[in-house]
Amino acid sequence: MAAISRTGRERGPAARLVEPRLVAGGTGRQASGMERTSDVARLRRLIEASTRVVVFTGAGISTESGIPDFRSPTGMWARTKPILFQDYLASADMRREAWRRKFDGEPVMRAAEPNRGHRAVARLVREGKASAVITQNIDGLHQASGIPEAQVVELHGNATYAHCLRCGARYEIDALRETFERDGEVHPCPACGGLIKTATVSFGQPMPQAAMLRAEAETLAADLCIVLGSSLVVYPAAGFPEAAKRNGARLAIVNNEETGLDRLADLVVHRGIGDVMGDAVGVN
Repeated sequence: MAAISRTGRERGPAARLVEPRLVAGGTGRQASGMERTSDVARLRRLIEASTRVVVFTGAGISTESGIPDFRSPTGMWARTKPILFQDYLASADMRREAWRRKFDGEPVMRAAEPNRGHRAVARLVREGKASAVITQNIDGLHQASGIPEAQVVELHGNATYAHCLRCGARYEIDALRETFERDGEVHPCPACGGLIKTATVSFGQPMPQAAMLRAEAETLAADLCIVLGSSLVVYPAAGFPEAAKRNGARLAIVNNEETGLDRLADLVVHRGIGDVMGDAVGVN
């Protein structure tokens, strides 16, 4: 399966050789009304012609809900260096800093609601057109839009709760915040003594095997892969849309900026996800 390592850790950009395809609405300029209508019509036709869609989402779909991204020039990691998994394990100070950042960012995460793009994806799932959503996002907005948990494949985990790294016991963020505010730290798991961490995948942390296997199966079963809001440069996650295309599926990409796989895609739209998907699916 091209470009996917199920045993890998999250890593950065990797170059890929891809062939040219049609790009609609170029980066850096305003798309005309005719182009916008044409983009939507082409995407709608791709969806209508498919029998099994897999949707792959990145930070761009959630920025439209007010959640900041991580990797853009103005994103979170441009201002704050990420804490590596091995540092989290080794240093109590790094764990305290990770929890401080988490609790400081909670008001923004909690205020976010599913936007038009999320609702359009939910409609595809609800109507049986899309079998699953593979997401790099950790905000839980796909589930909040009404997509069943079983049909959301979270490659990078979920920031809306925490778990023990040893026994897997689940912990709610509110309870951990109370402990942190009282004691200045999040204590080890009372059940087994393991470290508690948000249920997300940090740099250097192994990718979740069950999610990777499920994403691989959904990718290979799809006849259309729709990418929404991902730069497609961070592997192994970005390998799934590439593998779908190389397995014979159509590939449509909707993202404000160019992506690492634009030249491989059957359709590329450089515009907002909510407007494009909402119009293509018929969701306000």
